[in-house]
Amino acid sequence: MPNRLAKEVSPYLRQHADNPVDWYPWGDEALSRAQAEDKPILVSIGYSACHWCHVMAHESFESPDIARLMNELFVNIKVDREARPDLDSLYMEAVQAMTGRGGWPLTVFLTPDGKPFFGGTYFPPEDRAGLPAFPRVLKTVADAYQHRKGEIASTFRELLSALSRQREISQKAGGLETGILDEAFSNLKLVFDERSGGFGTAPKFPQPLVLEFLLQHYHRTGNDTARNMVELSLDSMARGGIYDQLGGGFHRYATDSIWLVPHFEKMLYDNALLGQVYTHAYLISGRRSFRSVAEGILDYVLREMTGPQGGFYSSQDADSEGVEGKYYTWTPGEITEVIGGRNAEIVSGYYGVTAGGNFEGRNVLHTGVEALEEHQSIIAEAQRALLKRREQRIKPARDEKIIASWNGLMLATLSGAACVFERDDYLHAAEANGSFLLNSMISDNHLEHIYKDGSKIEGFLEDYAMVILGLLALHQATFGSRWLETAARLCEVMVSTFWDNENSTFYDSALLAGNLFLRPMSIVDSVIPSGSSAATAVLLRLSRLMNNSRFEDIASRCLGKMGESLAQYPLGFGAWLCALDFYLSRPKEIAIIGPRNNPATQELLRTLCKTWLPNKVFAAYDPGDKRASGIKLLEDKAMTNGRPTAYLCERFMCQEPATDPTLFQQQLLAESVGRSFPFDANA
Repeated sequence: MPNRLAKEVSPYLRQHADNPVDWYPWGDEALSRAQAEDKPILVSIGYSACHWCHVMAHESFESPDIARLMNELFVNIKVDREARPDLDSLYMEAVQAMTGRGGWPLTVFLTPDGKPFFGGTYFPPEDRAGLPAFPRVLKTVADAYQHRKGEIASTFRELLSALSRQREISQKAGGLETGILDEAFSNLKLVFDERSGGFGTAPKFPQPLVLEFLLQHYHRTGNDTARNMVELSLDSMARGGIYDQLGGGFHRYATDSIWLVPHFEKMLYDNALLGQVYTHAYLISGRRSFRSVAEGILDYVLREMTGPQGGFYSSQDADSEGVEGKYYTWTPGEITEVIGGRNAEIVSGYYGVTAGGNFEGRNVLHTGVEALEEHQSIIAEAQRALLKRREQRIKPARDEKIIASWNGLMLATLSGAACVFERDDYLHAAEANGSFLLNSMISDNHLEHIYKDGSKIEGFLEDYAMVILGLLALHQATFGSRWLETAARLCEVMVSTFWDNENSTFYDSALLAGNLFLRPMSIVDSVIPSGSSAATAVLLRLSRLMNNSRFEDIASRCLGKMGESLAQYPLGFGAWLCALDFYLSRPKEIAIIGPRNNPATQELLRTLCKTWLPNKVFAAYDPGDKRASGIKLLEDKAMTNGRPTAYLCERFMCQEPATDPTLFQQQLLAESVGRSFPFDANA
């Protein structure tokens, strides 16, 4: 008989609806029962594309014997980390403080009033590889709660003190100067893999936020080492199995140090951030290989991860038919069956396919060698044929939750790529996504966190900040005033809802969020920007667009509390470093006035889109639309002699209005200190 999770909208929770565990979703019902029965709470946090979450579910949560123990000793709560990032971040913070490590599935034990006192990640059903058996953990923790409550209370007090200290350390103030950026770059070089790119060893994550900072460092200083670090990383990732060589898009991370064998789940946020980095690297270098990967990512998202109303789905599983990576891997025989004859040998050689395989007897496709010129057409045709054959396989499950923050990231990337690559399909998809966000996820200027079967979860800080970033990018691509006005209104709501003026801190959730022992506050950038760093970035941009000194003051206070940490721990603060680079630069304020569909306006916009100028803000006015209200940058600006006109300004002091794209390009390049080159987009 299904448990309570059968009524939930989260695909991840519904995956556990037939478990013999008496699961509750997070809420008052579970907490009230725990208090009434004086039972400890077991919280298990995961997500639908998480391979090890599925493993623990199969080994333990589907086991009648283990479920009986769980039901007897605990009130059990299942949480989808993607639906409740506030719970995930808070309890991950607690488990990391207690054990020194974290990950998913996250397993945390609470007192009936919600205070964590023990935790871990994956536990096997029996003692294995140094990990204690889950049944033994259950019995030990339950016994400790029943007989050592004084020790548990003391453990929680120590944990709370440690978390408070950690937050203070993470926000260690320092003077805001370019030396922070230079020291961060030096520390990144120390952990850079000079052979395969990326940072550290296995497992290896792409780190797009850090790569983005390196591109900005190159722009600021002209230091070729920073650019080379990015290009080596992007080249190596694109050749490796972490990139889907047939269908485009990146898997979550590599299990090795050379990007060969991935953890096969695909996440929307990874592909949004990596799509942006590859697009920016193409702008800087003009290398068509970077464009090819960027377009491969976005084509994959439009093909596989886009809903009929324009929203972007959250993830695809690592597993299909219960086997990790089965959908993506190949044998030599399967290649020969599709390609046939001599060409199969060429294709197998190009993709590194061998009889022994590189992953559990099968092959993750990768491109360790360059294709000979006479083989390129064969490879291209083979790619299409193999993808067509792969489409006949049973696909990995797709989590069709639409998450506001991740959609904001993809909207920003898609809008930027529509400009850079002049792709109308990207532009139409971006407009559809923007309309979906405004019509289905925003009501009375308040944002919902997810869209799925009528779910109602209030938006978090990261949702507001990242949707604002996406809307600002969409405004540049379309000139639409509603995107810009909505971004400005959401920013006001974001500040009033999440900003604590007394403590100079952004919190992740609204003040009234209940049932938590501590108000969630994410500072460190993980695989996506923290809510605080993303909020700081949008405040800096809107302060320049609106001449809003309050927004600028809040952003500078946020940065001021982070100074020392950014230099010392750059891998955890990539988005913060980008925001600081913006703050310490002389951001350019660019306005274009003219009908969006006028060829002369399009040429001015094309000139801007083809120039790498990361620290800029942009506003446009199409005389056929209304002028966005509250945008200082647009005031007193008009077309010159009836011709579309571009304005390049700094602190609202503007250079000569440019109607000629050549003059506009000269103005942009003169301000682009760090090697921005125009190039033929079709090269």
